[in-house]
Amino acid sequence: MKKRQEMKPLYKAMILIILSAFFFALMNMFVHLSGELPSVQKSFFRNLIAFIIAAAAIIRDKVSLKIEKQAVLPLFLRSLLGTVGILCNFYALDKLDLADASILNKMSPFFVIIFSIVILKESVTIPQLLFVFGALVGAMFVVKPGFSNALTFPAFIALCGGICAGFAYTMVRLLGKKGVKGVLIVAFFSGFSCLVTLPFLIFDFHPMTIKQLIILILAGMSAAGGQFTITAAYCYAPAREVSIYDYTQIIFAAALGFFVFGQIPDLLSWIGYFIIIAMAALMFVYNKKHAVKEESKQ
Repeated sequence: MKKRQEMKPLYKAMILIILSAFFFALMNMFVHLSGELPSVQKSFFRNLIAFIIAAAAIIRDKVSLKIEKQAVLPLFLRSLLGTVGILCNFYALDKLDLADASILNKMSPFFVIIFSIVILKESVTIPQLLFVFGALVGAMFVVKPGFSNALTFPAFIALCGGICAGFAYTMVRLLGKKGVKGVLIVAFFSGFSCLVTLPFLIFDFHPMTIKQLIILILAGMSAAGGQFTITAAYCYAPAREVSIYDYTQIIFAAALGFFVFGQIPDLLSWIGYFIIIAMAALMFVYNKKHAVKEESKQ
């Protein structure tokens, strides 16, 4: 009975992170559909909708805005790196196929492992490091580095977005352990992103059609769904146990890219997808076995 109760948060986290993957795939699709608008402008509207929804939830549930002193820096870093990650991702979405941009952004769970070593003082083994290296090799198949490849720079920007997201989600896990409410994390991050991008929006605003505005609102609603579900997921369970399910976004992105945009990834990209997902699966299986061994020693 006790074991079943302990598994409930893990099952909730698994479902939530799959939902977040679907929401973020939808968001990427809408961002891609919004057309030739600056990444900063897309980011502002994406975060504005998420902030409004989070603020409404705070008011409805009468959530206290008090934040402990030790949580201020992690909250700031989550917001800063999360904002940079979004800008990188949106830039890449304008230049790359939907699936390519998504898989590179989804390198974040591996970087969570790296940042967890430094920030959360979690231990790491040689196999875990090898899985991270293997995933980076897979990413190179998607990036296809070479000065003759015009898509190399956007691909590396997408990878940088994944690194920033990895750091941001490490902060989410840390904030969850400190007891900070998920809705507060989403509201602070979204509000921070809006404030940072607002000056750029004011001085370089590009007029939008009604259709573009509606699409960006839909992107914001999808982003809010993704933010709430992934924040809750990482508060319920550690990344090593649920991050593998975040890679379902690749499946959603590839499906949406094919049916909506008619995009078909090339052979090298498919090889890269396979390697990254395989490394994620191996990481997941290894971590589960490693956790069982550690429990048996206690």
